Amino acid sequence: MNLLTVFQQNPMFFYITSGVLALLIGSFLNVVIYRLPKMMESEWKKECKILLGMGDDNSPVPEFNLLLPSSSCPSCNNKIHPLDNIPIISFLLLAGKCRHCNTNIAKRYPLIELTSCLLIIAVALNFGVSIKSLFAFLFTWSLITLTAIDYDHKLLPDSITIPFLWLGIICNMFGIFTDIYSSLYGAIFGYLSLWSVYIVFKLLTGKEGMGHGDFKLLAMLGAWLGWQYLPLIIIISSIVGSIVGIGLMVLKNHKNSHPIPFGPFLAAAGWIALMYGNFLTGLYINWALK
Repeated sequence: MNLLTVFQQNPMFFYITSGVLALLIGSFLNVVIYRLPKMMESEWKKECKILLGMGDDNSPVPEFNLLLPSSSCPSCNNKIHPLDNIPIISFLLLAGKCRHCNTNIAKRYPLIELTSCLLIIAVALNFGVSIKSLFAFLFTWSLITLTAIDYDHKLLPDSITIPFLWLGIICNMFGIFTDIYSSLYGAIFGYLSLWSVYIVFKLLTGKEGMGHGDFKLLAMLGAWLGWQYLPLIIIISSIVGSIVGIGLMVLKNHKNSHPIPFGPFLAAAGWIALMYGNFLTGLYINWALK
């Protein structure tokens, strides 16, 4: 009896396994969210030095990637013991503080882990034991990562959006979420729609209204879900973004000169479309026909 058969015969075991896996992956997502922007910044600095003719001093640089060095406390630099790195549980047992220096651990870490767990369980419940669930897991994890990085750095890394755009096209070659033509047109129209808005806004104001990463993210969402869901994604993200932006200005917690990243709203709208797109589209059609 293989694992797939076990899951099919025991759906509850599948949901529990998915949740546990999501907690573990959520812990790794925290690493990606923290380290990937730093890795990109280091690479940009190196390229700028070469471009400016400053050369490369070839001095030894400590290895820094998604795997090395092992996690340590940013305050006291003590290595984090594996037992102190258990998703959510370690945070609770340590009362949210470093074992060595008693510095508060950022609440972001358990929040990302819990978000991963809850969203993945929701996906498992929605799609059941299927290949669609597996790909939806990957899609969800990519959106969580992009949301957090864009919130922190106003940056949507190509190293995530581009590979996942291609993955969306590949999985739809087999009709997992939509047909291949809808996927291809989704990627094309997703990119061009926001790019067109960007160009018009820049011509009218001389300013950049959004980053290029937003084009690629919407292209990625279109590649996964098909062009048919692009209007829904744009509407949901625009409405939520407007509400949040107005709310921040009313509460005087945001200055007009400080741009609000649009990526998190696109990512949230993309996940909602993945889960409830057919239902929401049906509601709109029924309302429009009345």
